[in-house]
Amino acid sequence: MTASSPATPTLHATGHPGYGSGAPDATTGELPSLPEVLRLRARTRPDDLAYVFLRNGENPEQTLTYRQLDISARARAARLDAAGLRGKAAVLLYPSGLEFVSTLLACMYAGVAGAPVQVPTRQRGLERLRRIADDAGTATVLTTAAVKSDLEQRFGGSPELAGLTLVASDTFDAPAERPTDGSPGVEWSGPPAGPDDTALLQYTSGSTGDPKGVRVTHANFRSNVAETDQLWPCRTDSAVVNWLPLFHDMGMLFGVVLPLWAGIPAYLMAPEAFIRRPSRWLEAISRFRGSHTAAPSFAYELCVRDAADNGLAEGLDLSSLRVAANGAEPVRWDTVRAFTGTFAPAGFRPSAMCPGYGLAENTLKATGSREDREPTLLVLSAQALREGRAQPVAAPQEPREEPASSARTVHAVGSGTTVGTTTVRIADPERLTGLPDGSVGEIWVNGPCVADGYHGRPGETLRTFRARLVGEEDLGTWLRTGDLGFLHEDELFVTGRLKDVIIRKGRNYYPQDIEVSAESADPALQPNCAAAFSVDDGAAERLVLVVEADGRAQRDGGAEGLRDRVRAAVLDGQRLEPDEILLVRRGSLPKTSSGKVQRRETRRRYLDGEFEGRAIPSSVPEA
Repeated sequence: MTASSPATPTLHATGHPGYGSGAPDATTGELPSLPEVLRLRARTRPDDLAYVFLRNGENPEQTLTYRQLDISARARAARLDAAGLRGKAAVLLYPSGLEFVSTLLACMYAGVAGAPVQVPTRQRGLERLRRIADDAGTATVLTTAAVKSDLEQRFGGSPELAGLTLVASDTFDAPAERPTDGSPGVEWSGPPAGPDDTALLQYTSGSTGDPKGVRVTHANFRSNVAETDQLWPCRTDSAVVNWLPLFHDMGMLFGVVLPLWAGIPAYLMAPEAFIRRPSRWLEAISRFRGSHTAAPSFAYELCVRDAADNGLAEGLDLSSLRVAANGAEPVRWDTVRAFTGTFAPAGFRPSAMCPGYGLAENTLKATGSREDREPTLLVLSAQALREGRAQPVAAPQEPREEPASSARTVHAVGSGTTVGTTTVRIADPERLTGLPDGSVGEIWVNGPCVADGYHGRPGETLRTFRARLVGEEDLGTWLRTGDLGFLHEDELFVTGRLKDVIIRKGRNYYPQDIEVSAESADPALQPNCAAAFSVDDGAAERLVLVVEADGRAQRDGGAEGLRDRVRAAVLDGQRLEPDEILLVRRGSLPKTSSGKVQRRETRRRYLDGEFEGRAIPSSVPEA
């Protein structure tokens, strides 16, 4: 993909002191680090609102100005430095709230590589916490007093907590002035972070048994947020509204990093508040005049369902929303169309829906659809796509009214283009050669946002982050994403995961397409309620479909009736017959922090017999 933007992105200039901090330094030509941006904000706009946490996703409960954030972060940085953590790692274990924001910036000030982790509520989460701490090489867990007390009460005797030191950062009191003994106080300022210093260890959300920490440098952070702001510019009247968990890369960049970089306020809410009532997200955008937000496709689907059940909130006004980034999972055209149509009466513009593609190994964003155009839809031949070719077919007069993907066609939504110096190529994953536009292959990325590698894994770092194209070895290295896609007129289209592709009779089937068909079988089935994968029974590969379903979905004909409807929907949509359909209770499917179904973990649990339910073999031959 050819970059169409300047090599060195210069952020918007607004005429307000402190905005446009991403402009390169006049002496070095380098972009500032996030701690440098915070110091600038604290000097030039100390009392401006930086972050707001919304209690229950509705009312402001906590606020931070730039001055307060700077004082809080530097006070914590002094404690971390005094504890000898400079150059080391620490786990960040925080619920939704502003304590995470202060501690994240404190770690960047103090030269500590923070490793954000979801607060565990069950044994499996506790095991993940321990695996990440061990992989990061740290025994220090920074958290809040409430979380510390809860973990000690619930899991105090657990071997996973043995040897870990839980430190409650919210008990750090910022001194009013510099201590007379010369020890660091709120005026502490250590050596500035170097561009190649590790700013964060981002553990990939899809990892379960063997988490891998992505080393994100300060240069990666500032390059990615600069490109994001170049793609989706922030203005003086902009504001971010975010419900995504802050320990997740997408939630962190949109909820914490982008607002600080651009100098705009961020209104944050807990993910649980959104899940309980999705319309809270849109109501907050309306109330606080949000211009930027981000979420996976399923979140937009939930909003549509909420509106269908309860109607649009009175006075809902989404006219301020310019960027509704849609990523972290394949973007569905049905969702784009339904959300745009449902919320058009509230002022939502079709161009505000901005599909994008990113991953932790590239810090986050790799491509995105610009805010001044509507998402791109391609109607493709399903047969050609199974053969590795993106072949557009004759679209109807009104393609935006086209029904869902069928056995003959697939609707592909574009994930936009690159900006800055980031470049995307499509490569043959086996021959390691470049492929022409329209050919489906592995997505490879090159540019300043590509992270430094996997922490403590030189072999995997070499294979994943240092790949070279055959015949183009002298043109540099590439990040192998493990994702499949193709380029069409310089835009990226993502088709699935390399390891998740299901091969039947020499044809490639993408599990997300099978899952979409399954979810369409009954209106009561929720978004992201299905996982499709193949298993080898020793004689042949078999297609297994695990579907979450509650009583509403089983009203007509019970469990057997629902299985029949799911089987028929997949057969009609994909010309493919599931060999087994397993119905499980709501909440049984393992999902990432962004809501994506973890197919490999689902497959493991299926093979280990961990799901309750009974598999029903198909008796109908494949069409």
